[in-house]
Formats: sequence, structure tokens, C-alpha cells
Amino acid sequence: MKYLYLAIAIIVLTACTKESTEKSTSAIIEKDSPTYRADIRWTSYGIPHVKANDWGSLGYGFSYATAEDAICVIAKDVMMVNGEKSLYLGAEDGHQDSNIFYKTILTDSLLDNFRALQSKKSLLFSQGYVKGYNRYLKDNGGKLPASCTGKNWLREISVDDVDRLNIGTGIRYGVGRYMKNMADAKPPGQQLTIRSADFSGFDGIGSNAVALGSEVTQSARGLLFGNPHYPWSGSSRFHMIHTTIPGELDVMGAGLMTMSRIAIGFNKDVAWTHTVSTALRATLYELTLNPDNPMQYLYGDAYRDIESVAVTVDVLDENGSVIQEIHPVYRTHYGPIVMSKELPWDESHAYAVRDANVYNTQSAVTYDALHKAKSVDDIETALSHQGISFTNTVAADRHGTAFYADISVTANINKAILDNCKVNVEGVPRKMVVLNGSNIDCEWRSDKRSKIQNTLPAEDMPRLKRQDYVTNSNDSYWLSNPHEPLEGYSPIIGEERTARTLRTRAGITLVESLIANGKVAPADIQAMLYAQRNFGAELLLDDVLKICDSTENAMAANIARSCAALQTWDRRQTNESRGAQVWTEFWRNVRKTPDLYQQAFNPDDPVNTPRGIALSKPAVKTAVHEALVKAQNTLDDAGIALDSPWGEVQFSEHNGQRIPIPGGQGWAGMFSMIVADLEKGKGYTPIKHGNSYIQVIAWDEAGKLDARGILTYSQSQEPGSDHFSDQTHLYSQGEWLDLPFTEEEIQADPNLKTLSLQE
Repeated sequence: MKYLYLAIAIIVLTACTKESTEKSTSAIIEKDSPTYRADIRWTSYGIPHVKANDWGSLGYGFSYATAEDAICVIAKDVMMVNGEKSLYLGAEDGHQDSNIFYKTILTDSLLDNFRALQSKKSLLFSQGYVKGYNRYLKDNGGKLPASCTGKNWLREISVDDVDRLNIGTGIRYGVGRYMKNMADAKPPGQQLTIRSADFSGFDGIGSNAVALGSEVTQSARGLLFGNPHYPWSGSSRFHMIHTTIPGELDVMGAGLMTMSRIAIGFNKDVAWTHTVSTALRATLYELTLNPDNPMQYLYGDAYRDIESVAVTVDVLDENGSVIQEIHPVYRTHYGPIVMSKELPWDESHAYAVRDANVYNTQSAVTYDALHKAKSVDDIETALSHQGISFTNTVAADRHGTAFYADISVTANINKAILDNCKVNVEGVPRKMVVLNGSNIDCEWRSDKRSKIQNTLPAEDMPRLKRQDYVTNSNDSYWLSNPHEPLEGYSPIIGEERTARTLRTRAGITLVESLIANGKVAPADIQAMLYAQRNFGAELLLDDVLKICDSTENAMAANIARSCAALQTWDRRQTNESRGAQVWTEFWRNVRKTPDLYQQAFNPDDPVNTPRGIALSKPAVKTAVHEALVKAQNTLDDAGIALDSPWGEVQFSEHNGQRIPIPGGQGWAGMFSMIVADLEKGKGYTPIKHGNSYIQVIAWDEAGKLDARGILTYSQSQEPGSDHFSDQTHLYSQGEWLDLPFTEEEIQADPNLKTLSLQE
């Protein structure tokens, strides 16, 4: 049945528009008793500083200031989490999968439960956020970015939309990984489309983090380096902002564009950052089906019904009409049924996915506590609210303590459950845990200490306080400090006594090298990143180059150009470095070679092993040679000279201008991580993810805050914005911002613009 699509016109009401003036306030709406009142000051590079006297007004100013850079991005995500993509964009490009997923998971009852458990100030903040966003639409309806001007999906929002955005972010990398497989799930005999599952995990996001303590810093106080590796486009970009309620809250940092809290940041006493954790938020369950009825699964000694739920989705057809389609999705008490080539729903088995973050109601209270922390002890207490969805936390304070913790929403599964319940499924990676869904004893455990049902209590998760340093680069908690390994935790959180990545080893090696050279200052940490050293090449290139010697390799002639480029390469990936592209393509090809290393991994020497290339082994020697040949051919085919400067090979295009981007692949040995695919005829572009919001936060001997940072891709992804590429140019040139935090620093900014809002 077809229904004509009725476009909802957004009526732009006449209101006082925003006028920016230097060091003055304007655009005040006169009312007898305004409900919301906020001041927004923008300093250089478009950084907003929002000040309000209450939580509702803070949300009001927060959303208005964020919308200045992200109105179209937020609107697109609102459309997404409401399951409306196919209504406005048609059913292609995965839009229908997205609709079915969000309509199935983000139900009204889930939102009601979520809201019932929020604090009063969080509810007030969300209500203010809605008012501020909608006010921005009214004030700027005639001058919105081209990417959403005139779009019928751009509309006013509600508190439901804000809650959906918040919950949706937490489940993106759990059950969200199976979006298309949930849409595909059909009982035997009804299956038309079967696609593969996405087991890539957190591809596209990651991070480095280092916290230094009083024993190793020049000021004898804390020092934090935060370096998340997040996407350079879309709604997972960071946005810098500063929020203040005088006498109650004063915190600065960055949050994702569609989120309503600062996720990584600092106040006058503490600084914290996040890195993606190895802990599992979601697991699969293998269901044994009733041989007489594939709509029932065995649970203990009895069969349970698989529930069929009808999801109604509106689809815009090619004629501009709206068709209502009804899609069945299938649920168990574990969660929805998913189906893929690796996870079939046949006469004997089916698979369901369970995600702890669906029930994460603690995010707001956790971050509100982080924002007000005065020490790493307070950071630890804040994390114990258990609202961190999928990340580690690394922090430092002005008192001189460094802190690491993986206290995050994690399935409550112990080693015994994994030993007795884990099921091996062909095609499913070992890291994706599949449990026996027929065995009642394979349920996630319940613990009264947990604030979120069936999750590990905070007390059972790893943490470490040191006066020298802690670090994390997306490996597990085990080597947060190699001098005090963390061991004995549930393997659902991560592995212990296993090989670490080159990026993890690079971070530890670089930090320990700094400490060995004397007390560390903020500039030393900044230089550590911007030196763009390739740890993998420093460790292994000399061995690789041995194959270039014709006396050792009869076929050296056909790799001569690769060898020449690598021999003169400075083993860095600065804009001026020549030859990094050869190493990148070579290591891409050779890194998974069996028995590649001369010295195998030794858990008693985990930072220095494995090492050396085992050229004495014929198979390894052949693999190295072939990888060099392939690297050379790949670059030739792409039209990239083997010795071109890296800044000409890797770049970001902004309004037709190429901006050189230093850094490189973490798996190739880079600590300073930038990821881009090789595009034929151009180079490594566009940048997909990597260094994003980078902060170096310290305190001087007197305890005064010293905050420095950079947002590599700038505040806005709209080409028409004044802040589309300004910080990107700074990052390209190896520069940083001194982040204005105090009132005096804000007022002294030469480009200060102010706005007072009330309604």
C-alpha cells in the first residue's frame, strides 16, 4: 500500500539572529523571566566557551554552540536513530538495514527506562539541549550549510531524539556491528539474502594515551597526553568545547559531534582521555533449535519460543511516494537473532547477540562526575558509576599521580564460563565470543555490585596508579606499565602475557626513552608525537635491508629501487620524509608471514620481543623479497614515486587544496597514527581516521594549569565554514594551540566573539 509523502515544512520564525562582535554581547531576547540563559564566547579557531548558571541553560548553550559547526551532522544522526533513513533517502546503501536496527533496539520502552534512571540535572540538560538546538534552527534557517539546506530531514528535535543519540552511540560497536545481519535473519525456507557478518571490531577508531606522574615530570606534577584515533568524517568526529557553571563546573575538552557531554578533557585539577578497550560488550549465543520447529530454541530442559516482532518502516520510492513496509525481526531472551554466511539460521542452529550497552543508563552521571573530579581518586570514583561504554581511561592530576583503568561496560563472564561454554564457529574470529545458548549456566552472571545488569562490577576491573607513568594504545590492560603488569582478571576484558602491537611497544619505548633522558616537560611529549618516528622501521629495517645486498640475494636487482628508497629513508613519516610509502606497502604485505621474527615473543620481555627478521629461514627470505617487489609494483601502478616526500603522498583535500598530513599506519610501526587507503593516481587520501583531538595537559610547579591541544581536522566538516581547515594547517606544520581556559585567557583572545542567548 502506498501513501503520498507529505513534506513537513520547517517554519523559520523571526527571531533575534546571532550577531558576533568583538568583546561585546548582543542578540539578547528581552523576556520577563527567561527559562534559559547562556553566554557563548568563541575564541580563535572557533572554540566555543559556554557559560550558564544552571544545567538547563548549559544544555541550551552547549547545543547551540555545537550546532554552529555540526547542525547537519546532528540532523543526519537524528534521522538515523529514529529509523528514518529510507523515508528521506530511499532504501539503498544500507538505509533499510539501519532503519530496522534502530526501530528494533531503540524502542519507546527502552527510552522510558533510560529516562527514569537519569539524574534531575541530566534531564534538565537534555531539555535545554533540545531548546538550544531548535533555537539555532530558528536563528539560522536561512544560512545553514549546503549539506542540509532545504533538506526535508532537517527538523526540530525532542528529548527522545537526544536519548536515542546517546544510547545509539554506546551500542554502535556491539550489537550495531550486526545491523545488516539482524535485517537478514529469516527462518529456514524464508531466506533470500545472506551476507557476511562484520567482525572487524573497532576498525576506524583507536587511541594512544600516556599519563606521567611526579617522579618523572619537571614540575613534579601530573602530565597527560591524549591522542584518540577517530574518524575524520561523519558523526564520530570530535568537537572542542568549554562548559562552565560558576561555582559548580568548569571543564574543557572535546566530545563527539552528536553527543551532549565532553568525553575527553580537563579541568583545573585533573585531565583524562580514553582509548578503545579490548573488553567485550557483546557476545553471541549459539541456539540449539527444536528439530520439529525452527522457531523454538532449547534452554535448559525446555524449549523457548523465538519471538517475531513486526517493524514498520517508511520507504521513499523512486516516484516520491512513501511505502510502508513491514519487516519481521526475531528475538530471544538473549537478544535479536542475527544471520550471516558465518552464522546461519538452519534447521539445527541459530545465533543471537547480546549487548550490555543497550542497558547503559550510567553515562551521564559518570561524565558529570569526571568533569568535577579534583584528583585521580575522584576519577576512579566517577568511573565506578560504570557509564563508560567501550574505552579505557588514562588520567593525571595536578597532585602528581598517573592513573589507568579499564572500568567500562563489560559482559559479566568469567574464565569458567569461557572454558565451559565457548563454542567454536567456523568463520568467526576467536576474539568474537560465541557461547552455548542452550546451557543455563552460560548466562552472563548477575552481581549486586553492578550498576548495569549482568555486567562486571567496577571492583573486578583493572586499574593502576603510579608516580612514574601509565600508558595504553589499544592493547589490553596487561602492560599499562611494564614494571607492574596487571594480571589475574577475567579474560573477557583482555589478554595477558601475549604479544603487544608495534604501536603499543612504540608508546612504551618512546616514553621510557624520554624518562631516561631526564625530567619530562610538556614540550617533550609534544615533540615525541610530532617527531613522527616509525618504531617498526627502527626495530626491523636494518634486517630487511640485508636482502638488498646482491652478495646475499641473487635477485636483488629487481628490488633495487625499493631498496634505494628505504636505504635513504629517515625512518620517520614527517611531510619531508622520503620512502615511507615503500615501508608502508612492504609491511602491509609481509607482516603476517609465519615465523617472520628471529626472536619470538617472550612474555618476560614483552616490550622488546618479537624482534629481528629471520632471513636465515628460506621461506621468510622469499616472503621479504616478494613483499618488496609487490610494494614497488603497487606504488608504480598507483603512479606514486618511491622517493616522493611523504607530505606529497599523504594529504587531506580541503576546498581543492592539498594539506600534507604527517603520520602513518599503526600496524606499520607508527605511534603517530594516520590511516588512509592508497588511491591510484593521487596517494594516501582521503584520511579515514587517526590523530584527532590531541591534548597535552600539565601543571607547573605552583599548580597552575598548562593546557595545549589541536583538533587535526578542525571544528567543522562543512566546506563553507571558516573553521573547515584552519587547525588542519596548524597540524600539518607541527603546531599546537594554547587552549584558553581561564576567564583572563578567554578575554585576551584577539579573535573573541560573544553571544548572549535567552528565552
